[in-house]
Amino acid sequence: VTCRDEADQLRASLLDVAGLSELFKALSDETRTKILHLVSHGELCVCDVMAALELPQSRVSRHMVYLGNSDWVTGKRKGKWVYYRLAEPADAVQRRVLAALRETLPDQPAARDDYARLCAHIKAKTAATCADSDTTRQGDGI
Repeated sequence: VTCRDEADQLRASLLDVAGLSELFKALSDETRTKILHLVSHGELCVCDVMAALELPQSRVSRHMVYLGNSDWVTGKRKGKWVYYRLAEPADAVQRRVLAALRETLPDQPAARDDYARLCAHIKAKTAATCADSDTTRQGDGI
């Protein structure tokens, strides 16, 4: 092992730590954690998240962009709205964190309330609620 090899290994481990820090930083905000919980049930339009969390579009979109930049969600534009879904976990750490969130958040009263509002919104949703929402929603339990 040369000094150059050790330096390369150190640099790689520092990048891993920085990436891990960014992964957790994205979840340090309560709203982003709530959004991640909602999106774990299936693809959602920004308007769906707005209704569930009772937040304005600008705030939801800002958090969605942050989660996207942190590789938690991916989005696609349909008309004037963007639809988001969970991104494929990049590694074992992200898979484990997501599994822990899926296991613990449904037991939290606030998360249950958010999910109930989401379900009520989806049931009442019409084609006019979201632009280009002519496709039927498919998700886990929604």
